[in-house]
Amino acid sequence: MACRISELVIDCADPERLAAFWREVLGYAELDREADGSIQIGPPDVGFGGAQPTLVLSPSGDPRTGKLRLHVDVNATDRDQDAELERLLALGARPADVGQTGNESWHVLADPEGNEFCLLRDRLPAV
Repeated sequence: MACRISELVIDCADPERLAAFWREVLGYAELDREADGSIQIGPPDVGFGGAQPTLVLSPSGDPRTGKLRLHVDVNATDRDQDAELERLLALGARPADVGQTGNESWHVLADPEGNEFCLLRDRLPAV
């Protein structure tokens, strides 16, 4: 037996804003809200426990300090990397500098709260 990632929890200042951003990026839907203000999003027809992990955006007043120790990589499913980059920037992502050389095949971006993620080159089939 092995484990698999079922959900990722992201502490954030504004769960509403971040949930809206990641719903659009991933094509996810809101699945649940908790009394503490956490919002769970995931694949609209599958929800928790499917092939893709859900995201839980959890409210936190703690400021981010230093570089993230974990980041998310995403791949477009229905367009090329350049078109997906334009879409992500229009949704509120912004370019991030983490020391890349400029020769990478990926783009480093930040979500509306500054959490870095990478847009990889290869297109993947939708799940």
